[in-house]
Amino acid sequence: MTETSPSARALASRPTQSIWPGLLLAAMIAGLAFVLRFVPGLGMLSPLILAILLGMTLRNTLGTPEAAQAGIAISMRLVLRAGIILMGLQLTLGQVAQVGWLGVAVIALSLVLTFGFTIWLGRVLRVDAKLTQLIAAGTSICGASAVIATNTVTRGRDEDVAYAVACVTIFGSLAMILLPLTESWFALGPRGFGLWAGASIHEVAQVVAAAFQRGDEAGQFGTIAKLTRVMMLAPMILCLGVFAARRRGGQSGGGKAPIPWFVFGFIAMVGVASTGWVPEAVLDPATGVTQFLLAMALAAMGLETDLRKLAAAGLRPALLGAGAWVFIMGISLGLIVLTGAAG
Repeated sequence: MTETSPSARALASRPTQSIWPGLLLAAMIAGLAFVLRFVPGLGMLSPLILAILLGMTLRNTLGTPEAAQAGIAISMRLVLRAGIILMGLQLTLGQVAQVGWLGVAVIALSLVLTFGFTIWLGRVLRVDAKLTQLIAAGTSICGASAVIATNTVTRGRDEDVAYAVACVTIFGSLAMILLPLTESWFALGPRGFGLWAGASIHEVAQVVAAAFQRGDEAGQFGTIAKLTRVMMLAPMILCLGVFAARRRGGQSGGGKAPIPWFVFGFIAMVGVASTGWVPEAVLDPATGVTQFLLAMALAAMGLETDLRKLAAAGLRPALLGAGAWVFIMGISLGLIVLTGAAG
């Protein structure tokens, strides 16, 4: 049986409850997350990560207001899907062309191998299957955004989402620090280093922070490589949706596939952005709106996360996140060197 979060149950049991208190609370937390990015030492964390941390802090200190439950449920579903659809405007097929077919092959193969390795390692470590998939998606694709998008089809607990986000935050931050320190060992060159950063580091903000330490060329190429990796979120979510439906159908003797329609919206937005018809005056604000909507969704998940349940998961998921991180760093570097994509 699929687990349902407290906010979803509250929304179902009280269809007339106003959604505005919860939406306003999630929006306020998201806004505070953007402000906190200007605090020294917090700039390395994306608003998405700060939003879930703030939501968790409120949930586990003062508690989540009962009147906010309906709006929280909307934030975790409709607001999240709207953010993912708009994220497509940040990507174009022209950016993929700049990476080159070898670069795209390195990114895609690193993603698939890392996802498969993480699933295997999760079974070895006996980590819950849904939590394993969230860690696998966050590590192999694009950090917190991939975690919350993947959860729309895996339907894990809010605590699973929080744990997976914590893993990509910790290990992505370590990668952001360590990659520039170790790059000289491999003599990759600016484009090679940018590709390595874009293919292996978890969050877009972390990639930008790491890649630009090697210069503008590395920074720009790393950002494009990372956005190319983000584009692979859509086919991954579709595949996971089919897999999840088959598994549920096999267990219950039936069941329809949970078609993630928002993914098609994401693909459509990529197509629109690729035409070049959308003016910069629209694209720039759209990027900010996208980040704000995703931050609202993560704030809502934080408001539903009980730290006691999070602690009950133990250290095995953390070991899984560490193993997945080491693997993607190593496999992407190996593929870059072997294929000559660094040239």
